[in-house]
Amino acid sequence: MVTYLQVEGLKKSFGDLLLFDELSFGIAEGGRVGLIAPNGSGKTTLLNILAGKEDYDRGSVVFRKDLKVGYLEQDPKYPAGLSVLDACFYSDNEIVRLLSEYESAMSSPEEAKLEDLLARMDYFKAWDYEQKAKQILTRLKITRFDQQVEQLSGGQLKRVALANVLIAEPDLLILDEPTNHLDLEMTEWLEEYLTRNNVTLLMVTHDRYFLDRVCNEIIEIEGKRLYGYRGNYSYYLEKRQERIDARNAAVDRARNLLRTELEWIRRQPQARGTKAKYRIDAFHELEEKARQEKVSENVRLEVKSSYIGSKIFEAKHISKRFGELKILSDFNYVFARYEKMGIVGNNGTGKSTFVKMLLGLEAPDEGVFDIGETVRFGYYSQEGLLFDEQMKVIDAVRRIAEEISLGDGRKLSASQFLQHFLFTPETQYNYIHKLSGGEKRRLYLCTVLISNPNFLILDEPTNDLDIVTLNVLEEYLKAFKGCVIVISHDRYFMDKVVDHLLVFEGDARLKDFPGNYTDYRAWKELQMQKEKETAASQGKRTTDKTPPRRVEAEPGKRKPTFKERKEWEALEEEIPRLEEEKAAIETALSSGTLPAEDLLEMSNRIGILIDEIEEKTLRWLELSEIIL
Repeated sequence: MVTYLQVEGLKKSFGDLLLFDELSFGIAEGGRVGLIAPNGSGKTTLLNILAGKEDYDRGSVVFRKDLKVGYLEQDPKYPAGLSVLDACFYSDNEIVRLLSEYESAMSSPEEAKLEDLLARMDYFKAWDYEQKAKQILTRLKITRFDQQVEQLSGGQLKRVALANVLIAEPDLLILDEPTNHLDLEMTEWLEEYLTRNNVTLLMVTHDRYFLDRVCNEIIEIEGKRLYGYRGNYSYYLEKRQERIDARNAAVDRARNLLRTELEWIRRQPQARGTKAKYRIDAFHELEEKARQEKVSENVRLEVKSSYIGSKIFEAKHISKRFGELKILSDFNYVFARYEKMGIVGNNGTGKSTFVKMLLGLEAPDEGVFDIGETVRFGYYSQEGLLFDEQMKVIDAVRRIAEEISLGDGRKLSASQFLQHFLFTPETQYNYIHKLSGGEKRRLYLCTVLISNPNFLILDEPTNDLDIVTLNVLEEYLKAFKGCVIVISHDRYFMDKVVDHLLVFEGDARLKDFPGNYTDYRAWKELQMQKEKETAASQGKRTTDKTPPRRVEAEPGKRKPTFKERKEWEALEEEIPRLEEEKAAIETALSSGTLPAEDLLEMSNRIGILIDEIEEKTLRWLELSEIIL
């Protein structure tokens, strides 16, 4: 098997902070490698080193000759003034260079040069490059191709950057948190895309279902060392536990043996100079091994929540819209005591707006939220908290509370509390500006939980948190004696934490589903299968008759107008004709017999055809949603 990348003896430090040392690993063709490590241990730094964006202290990074590498950064940036489509072509690959040459040649056509360009474009299938870009952008919910990049949100920019690396089809993909800012539908599409195309990749992600379904190898950085596992995330969990158990058992054996050897050393002071020197040396080695810390897999956070009464909140006739976008329409809901609700849905359907209205940060157009007197909210927002970057980590927590009550008279100091969230004593006295992005999110989570809320509202809590922190948070939420609302695209996290879902389907349609995300996904697939079977037998698609548990029934599906049906039928005939014309022009262009005049005319025509086919296909898909 061909080796694409080989890393040997890699070391990286920032001043006194050593991130990793003697890291060695390789990636072969077809390998789909997931990188797992705690926040602050250098995951993004390692990816930047591999992408050539950051230097390293020692070691070697060797790629196969002429290997094309695509890198999705955690926070991508593009020059102002580029359109979305321009940003997709903002890369140094052969097809982009070819398209640029073609554009230049079209302004002053030379027959010999143009013929060579056309042959190369045909070989590399460059005619379809723009169409492919638009298709991937559309799947990632980016449809305004002429929009300037400076007008995009951070999430939209990340999706444009993802489209950029996918379109280029590099030999090796390096992805830093590719599922951040993707909704569930987009994440599942990306899963399918990466596995179907059998790409070679190295990625960092907190999405454990994504790791499980996409990766065939896991590498983990722990204690500045690297461990490799030939399998998916489930296999990694099993083998990692075996490694931890073996290490802990070895430490226990060393400590027991050390006690015996210590007695011998104390009884034989004269032996130190002459006798059994090998045993003295072995004693010191044993002492070093016994000093190793056992790995604890049972970090638990048991912060006491304040008392919460039987009345939580009641939503009464809530309506909200932004222009033509409807979020809620006459929504009614009674939230039960100790309820743990997950909110899912595509981006832009109003999930964050809903919780902001509940918290009083956004006013509904109509209706009210009647909130119980004992309810004490703790809100973790997508935007995060603006810290004083010159403050130390421990001081940021002490400003809120010096001690944290665990109940039954037990208390934790601010320092002990931070250790539960994997901030070592050394890290606690670091300035906040030295923390990684994930560490800052973890600190923000600490400041939310430290105030003993009894109703937690967490808006995308899993973004930028490492898997170890997520496990701690999941265990805490499962044992939490209060109410929880979680908005998340992390399916694994939702499955472990919530007992039912509120699904935002768009256009003010909501469904309350009694189960976790996996249950909902299985139910949804069953419904789709039933609809297909019914459509096949009756010639039409049925609507969902399952009543929601406590949410008002969905409005029925809109029927197509006569004009829409006629337009759809016309498109069904027109699109194949355009495809035939495009195929005929491509054949003519690659024949090598056309004069320069015809070459120029046909080249212009094929560009118009590609745009027209794309536009009409998108319109056909829109109408199909209504008609089929």
